[in-house]
Amino acid sequence: MQTLLTLLSTLLWWVLYGSIAALAASLIAWPILRWSERTEVVFNRVYLACLLWCLFGLLLVALVAAHEGHLKPPYGPLLASLPLRLALVVDMAVGALLLWRLIPRVDARRIRPTSACMAVAAVIAVAFGIATSLA
Repeated sequence: MQTLLTLLSTLLWWVLYGSIAALAASLIAWPILRWSERTEVVFNRVYLACLLWCLFGLLLVALVAAHEGHLKPPYGPLLASLPLRLALVVDMAVGALLLWRLIPRVDARRIRPTSACMAVAAVIAVAFGIATSLA
């Protein structure tokens, strides 16, 4: 029973942290997409794509951290590891793919792949800036 409650609690925290990260990512990606597409994009679909991207990214980083054995601070060796860098590249590719496939413009056409890549790059740049200022 305790294992079930632990897994349920972990799942709830994973979704909560993913939702917070997705809101931050969508608030960064939405203006970038509006600017690069030169038209309105649907914000709730930007949030949905960012939510799926953040949930995937959190799971991927947690799996790499568990594989590397760096689940507790200090995280310096984890940040310098090749598997985490490869996981972040995969995460960025999945993020660009999700944004491109899930976000329509208001004229019901899909955003361009280059716009999705630019939005992902902006989100990652802000995230790395925050992460390096905290470390």
